[in-house]
Amino acid sequence: MKALVLSGGSGTRLRPFSYSMPKQLMPIANRPVLEHVLENIRALGVSDVAVVVGDGGPQIRAALGDGARLGLRITYIRQEQPLGLAHCVKLARNYLGDDDFVMYLGDNMLPQGVTDIAEEFRTLRPCAQVVVHKVADPRAFGVAEVAADGRVTRLVEKPEQPRSDLALTGVYFFTPAIHEAIDSITPSARGELEITDAIQWLVSSGATVGAREYTGYWKDTGRVEDVLDCNRELLDAVSRSVGGHVDAESLLIGPVVVEPGAGIVRSRIVGPAIVGAGSLVTDSQVGPYTSIGRDCRIKDSGLDRSIVLDGASVSRVPALRGSLIGRSAAVTSADAGGVHHRLVVGDHTRVEVAA
Repeated sequence: MKALVLSGGSGTRLRPFSYSMPKQLMPIANRPVLEHVLENIRALGVSDVAVVVGDGGPQIRAALGDGARLGLRITYIRQEQPLGLAHCVKLARNYLGDDDFVMYLGDNMLPQGVTDIAEEFRTLRPCAQVVVHKVADPRAFGVAEVAADGRVTRLVEKPEQPRSDLALTGVYFFTPAIHEAIDSITPSARGELEITDAIQWLVSSGATVGAREYTGYWKDTGRVEDVLDCNRELLDAVSRSVGGHVDAESLLIGPVVVEPGAGIVRSRIVGPAIVGAGSLVTDSQVGPYTSIGRDCRIKDSGLDRSIVLDGASVSRVPALRGSLIGRSAAVTSADAGGVHHRLVVGDHTRVEVAA
């Protein structure tokens, strides 16, 4: 089995960050979303991965390289325009050959993994198998209508009156039968080749299409709120690890990760939290569910439930909560008092917080 990871989206909902980096490189617990995705794929026993990229391709290549660091062999495929998920499969046709493959949206987080679902696909080998998740309001998702035996009977995109609460997660398992299906469909009203249309073509042709439910945590990291929520979920799984310097006047409580080269001076950190390599936290309080990236500077400040990206600095801001601070951004305050601030600050931006 091979893997096809789709990472060409523009990430309009994640602006201003997606102006300067692909949304798939947004760090969750100090690692890019794409690394979490590829770790899940490696857990399936898959080592050959094609990553479909758009304008952010050079940054994704720089972050992932040839995949050797992750135990993978990565091939990059350029999609010039966003012409649909099924179009990505068309572009990868020569790479995929006649192999079965898993297709995985590169901004999706399923931290509990899909190894059991993959094994069932390998055993039963339906023409296609979609991974679904129960949601409270299916109207915002592609929805699978599923018979009692697990066979998909119909796929509906964002139905106004859903007949199922099983949303498509963005993880699909395919045999080569999907290629004929894609060749048989036409672009949708929005000008894209839709993978749901291709799967529906298989269903309508009498092919076996299965649905298997993923019951763990699932999040599309397309918005700031989703990124912060996902960060909290993943930090709940960290274990205490102190590889950097913590002075005698500092206190670490609970599962705190201090990466090698980081320094904690006269500060209090309550886990789960991560302080990245090369970062310095001085005279500050870092509350739970906070990730501080590499080479950051936190001084005379208070942070909790926040993400600070590489190279950013926060100075004299005593109460920053639920915030996302971009790469090499600077947040300062002359006198912010005890007011809690929730900030979303783009890369390379300077912000002075008012009291």
